Amino acid sequence: MPLEPNLITGAMQRPSLTSWWLVECWVFNRLIRRYKYLEKGFEEEIKKLLLFLKGFTESERNKLAMLTGILLANGNISASILSSLFNENLVKEGVSAAFAVKLFKSWINEKDINSVAASLRKVGMDNRLMELFPANKRSCDHFSKYFTDAGLKEISDFARNQQSIGARKELQKELQEQMSRGDSFKDIVVYVREEMKKTNISEQTMVSIVWSSVMSSVEWNKKEELVTEQAIKHLKQYSPLLKAFTSQGLSELTLLLKIQEYCYDNIHFMKAFQKIVVLLYKADVLSEEAILKWYNDAHLAKGKSVFLEQMKKFVEWLKNAEEESESDEEETD
Repeated sequence: MPLEPNLITGAMQRPSLTSWWLVECWVFNRLIRRYKYLEKGFEEEIKKLLLFLKGFTESERNKLAMLTGILLANGNISASILSSLFNENLVKEGVSAAFAVKLFKSWINEKDINSVAASLRKVGMDNRLMELFPANKRSCDHFSKYFTDAGLKEISDFARNQQSIGARKELQKELQEQMSRGDSFKDIVVYVREEMKKTNISEQTMVSIVWSSVMSSVEWNKKEELVTEQAIKHLKQYSPLLKAFTSQGLSELTLLLKIQEYCYDNIHFMKAFQKIVVLLYKADVLSEEAILKWYNDAHLAKGKSVFLEQMKKFVEWLKNAEEESESDEEETD
């Protein structure tokens, strides 16, 4: 083995195994990038290799995990190779989780958690990380503690967030099914409140889910002049459901922002915004305080000029009504 200079003393010494290993990683990365046709076959070989992790020493597994993390970070292989870590024997003996810790540390060190998250989502691995643990330990709390204790809070937070997103999607799907069956609002509200307690979802998040479910439960007319009438009729029917989850001012404001976003993203609803807001105001879903707050400084940038112009006369009416109310109170006093 050739000697290399010590950067501090200038003396010649044998290079460490780590330095040689890093050089090999660099050389390998250059080769795989140059010969693109090798990538697919190499990825398949990595998958097979990971299935036999028990045949390696702990030191060898750690080095392989670090290398795999670097390859993932550089895009030489896709995150689909992680499926090999879900092998029952590897999971049962804790090899998979320990390997994943080293792999993610290496990957995040090369990139960042956002890059890791994007790669996991791309191949559908974002919702499968719990499978690194046996069924009896496959919980968000156990996953969170394991990776946080290992110094990977980013992965812990990511998994918790993914689980929350999954729970919300399931909840919205169930809500739409209940609506299509014609379940009573009372039964739906009871179900939703139970889910809120179970999954620790806030009222602000829930009113967003309810709004999305309500708007997804009907096929909208493609003609702008007809969709407004259809929307008013539909929302009038479901206003009691929305009212059940707007008991706080912040929830009302959240709903207003969701309405603004929806009307902006669905061009046929651009002219329906004001009528929807007025309907929900009359149905006691939205208060004048929330509407004025939205109008003055809490609105989104999306379609701002169009929606503010639509609401101008109604807001002026609200302000005048408020002033008249205050004047009446002063006269009474």
